[in-house]
Amino acid sequence: MSPAFRAMDVEPHAQGILLEPFVHQVGGHSCVLHFNETTLCKPLVPREHQFYETLPAEMRKFTPQYKGVVSVRFEEDEDRNLCLVAYPLKGDHGTVDIVDNSDCEPKSKLLRWTNKKHHVLETEKNSKDWVRQHRKEEKMKSHKLEEEFEWLKKSEILYYSVEKKGNVSSQLKHYNPWSMKCHQQQLQRMKDNAKHRNQYKFILLENLTSRYEVPCVLDLKMGTRQHGDDASEEKAANQIRKCQQSTSAVIGVRVCGMQVYQAGTGQLMFMNKYHGRKLSVQGFKEALFQFFHNGRYLRRELLSPVLKKLAELKAVLERQESYRFYSSSLLVIYDGKEWPEVALDSDAEDLEDLSEESADESAGAYAYKPLGASSVDVRMIDFAHTTCRLYGEDSVVHEGQDAGYIFGLQNLIDIVTEISEESGE
Repeated sequence: MSPAFRAMDVEPHAQGILLEPFVHQVGGHSCVLHFNETTLCKPLVPREHQFYETLPAEMRKFTPQYKGVVSVRFEEDEDRNLCLVAYPLKGDHGTVDIVDNSDCEPKSKLLRWTNKKHHVLETEKNSKDWVRQHRKEEKMKSHKLEEEFEWLKKSEILYYSVEKKGNVSSQLKHYNPWSMKCHQQQLQRMKDNAKHRNQYKFILLENLTSRYEVPCVLDLKMGTRQHGDDASEEKAANQIRKCQQSTSAVIGVRVCGMQVYQAGTGQLMFMNKYHGRKLSVQGFKEALFQFFHNGRYLRRELLSPVLKKLAELKAVLERQESYRFYSSSLLVIYDGKEWPEVALDSDAEDLEDLSEESADESAGAYAYKPLGASSVDVRMIDFAHTTCRLYGEDSVVHEGQDAGYIFGLQNLIDIVTEISEESGE
């Protein structure tokens, strides 16, 4: 057990871990939170939890590492700011043994998130005027939140200028539109239920973006079917309609979100799922091209590694009997930070001295090939509607492989191959 959580036996309230918004979330409706630099946290869905605990060994390299379960509470700090705080599960401390909390934000240093409440005297709290005013303020906040979400839907593609110096994640802390949306919704849901319930289970997962300085993230909704076997008729009809009106029905994949760094302008471009649903097959291909393009040139060195990993994943899924990955996504991640190519006889000190500024200056003088740029990740995420015959309580048991998901993977491989061939690689 890590020191931070071992101390919970003595002083649990003081040792809670503040959960911050995960600034690189570009899709999905479930709130993903930052637990520490290498670990994320999201609400526990029994079916997804079961998937991670029974995951076939050969699929592990294509999913985030599962790190256990924590208890999350909705709390206020000393200034009455609302926040989410994680604690170990009582009587189940072993589930978080592999989590290093040394870089977690302690509860004593709470970030001021949202919904800040005013300090009032105890006598004022009990007055009818205060109650009436408080309800009015809460209604106004709720209305403002709805307006912000509507604005996000209309603003399907956004650009945000990033400072060359400074941590990108910290710059995005209060900006990433999709992360903000999911975080606000989670806070509101838990706040609405606070009178009836104030303790939730969250799962801990590997932060796939932690090793990248400027993560470029593509979230693809995979498969020709999105609704689970347990979906209501209304839910199923809604998901079928979304598939029919998007590239999901035609090629088995659609854009669910994107974050890509444009080196030419120093901006991050965000594309949300509402834009992704509108894309034609040609538009989908153009979006993929845009994801691998940094505003100055196509990152061709990324395409072969991506194709190799997609082919490996396809081969693995073709061997999985009875699995159906309904509504799951596929993430493609690479580093938007660029590095200049140096002479073959350059020593280690020369490499260490290279800075982002020198990279920009040398771009015109050398053949430019980013060092280590082939470090690209391909992972499956979101398994809340996954099923297989191992899940004994499921009323529907499927046979064979997930043809819809594999169909989407093959089409994705074909389109990336077209981009690679057309670019002259």
